[in-house]
Amino acid sequence: MRDDNPDFIEALGRGLDVIRSLGSVQRPLTLTELSGMTGLARPTVRRILITLETLGYVRSFGDVSAQFGLTPRVLELGTSYVQSHRLWEMVEPHLHSLVADINESSSIAELDGSDVVYVARVAVPKLVTLSVNIGTRFPAYATSLGKVLLSGLDDEAALAIRHDPGRSGIIPIWQPTDDEFIAELRQVRARGWAMTDQQLAPAIRSVAAPVRNGAGQVVAAINVNTHAVETNEERLLEEILPKVLQVASDISADFQAMEQLPLSYVTPSVE
Repeated sequence: MRDDNPDFIEALGRGLDVIRSLGSVQRPLTLTELSGMTGLARPTVRRILITLETLGYVRSFGDVSAQFGLTPRVLELGTSYVQSHRLWEMVEPHLHSLVADINESSSIAELDGSDVVYVARVAVPKLVTLSVNIGTRFPAYATSLGKVLLSGLDDEAALAIRHDPGRSGIIPIWQPTDDEFIAELRQVRARGWAMTDQQLAPAIRSVAAPVRNGAGQVVAAINVNTHAVETNEERLLEEILPKVLQVASDISADFQAMEQLPLSYVTPSVE
């Protein structure tokens, strides 16, 4: 897609490739390592690193064999998205109230390609098989959040996403046929919520419901994830699900109200 679009700015794309590579491991990287990870020539990577360091997004370590790492300023790139929607400000009270009530973690995610991306979360300490933070990606089709988000698409679009490997690097336990996948999505559309029972990874059981805008479109999803050993399906569906549905409805109402505000109220002021 990058090569086919005449308006694509290759230099910007390469810079983001370097940032993603630096963020993919928990240690500084050398110029040679970054060149290998991005597929870019060493001189190109060097110029990108100098630019990013000048802008304050990258720092260097060492003199002879320099290594490079991200600075906290990179957080601005991620928080800008949340702030532009005032998302956290809107959902924080709902998530905290829900988590305090049920003592289970709750998250909100949006669809990005074939992955769900976590954009808000309130967690309680639990033994889980997969770590979740803001920005975490999982294959959409095997998560309750993703099933809800995909249910807002037509079958053809949802199937295309199902067969896209995405960027999470995770292979879910659940590997449905096309017919099984579409049947699952139609059931989600019909009942208005989704559940997974150890389909993404062992011991993870969750339910999710849609967040809708004023036009009735699914724009996000909220879930509660539990440990399968601690929370049986009966409690998940009879006790937790009704509360998730109510919170999803409340957040949808807030989202729709926010859409009606004048732009000056929605956009943070710049002094």
